[in-house]
Amino acid sequence: MKKILVPCDFSTPAVHAYSFACQMAREAQGEVFVMHAFELPFSYESTFGVQPYIFDMELLKSIEDKAEENFKKMRKAVGKAVENQHFEALYGSITGSILDQIREKNIDLVVMGTTGASGLSEVLIGSNTEKVVRFSPVPVLSLREGHEASNIKNIVLANSLELNQRKFVEKVKDLQSFFGAKLHILYINSLARFKPEEEAQLLLEDFVKHYKLENYTLNIRNAPFEEEGIIRFVEQTKADMLAMATHSRRGLAHLVSGSLAEDIVNHIECPIWTCTLRD
Repeated sequence: MKKILVPCDFSTPAVHAYSFACQMAREAQGEVFVMHAFELPFSYESTFGVQPYIFDMELLKSIEDKAEENFKKMRKAVGKAVENQHFEALYGSITGSILDQIREKNIDLVVMGTTGASGLSEVLIGSNTEKVVRFSPVPVLSLREGHEASNIKNIVLANSLELNQRKFVEKVKDLQSFFGAKLHILYINSLARFKPEEEAQLLLEDFVKHYKLENYTLNIRNAPFEEEGIIRFVEQTKADMLAMATHSRRGLAHLVSGSLAEDIVNHIECPIWTCTLRD
């Protein structure tokens, strides 16, 4: 976790994300990259035929200067920042700009603020954080509130317990080691994945043996739906963080199956760490 990317719109959740990223970077002796993306409207003028509209360069410069000013204010407000940090204003789609930055700067972790969404607005416009969780090739840490990194001592790992998740579990172990936390491995016995409790217990025990996990508890909970069971367990145990895998489904597969991790990102209070199962 040496290189941390913080997409920022200077909202309260974004400031929380920046503060948390700085705390992690100080511990890891790493660096923080803060980016602010401008989605300019794509329009045309037709005086001499249809041509792309050329934006006023002075206007663009004033936008960049304002973003730089906001970054300095945020840095001052957070206080204990990190020595090695960078700010960049970019033009383009938010999700596309984030994915470009991950590749160009060899980012290890994305830390994002999310305001959450519910009901019709979530169906119609979705969430930038949700999209990044779906497409990011590196882990994404999402926060809705302010949290202290030093207080992360209990991490819930909600998992389906397959034994073909080596890269994902290795990243979970790195996360656990970084925070010095206890792992609470959770299997939700839902209508779609129902198993007798004895069988579920054996799956949990095989899972920890297969991946040589340490400092953990094993937990089985019954719930009609996985999302409901995970949220309830996190709330009841007052967990400090939730870790989950995402299948990074695209296109029709995503519309049909969705993603449990993406859904939960917008409906839980503690920080959520997600990582793709794709190699």
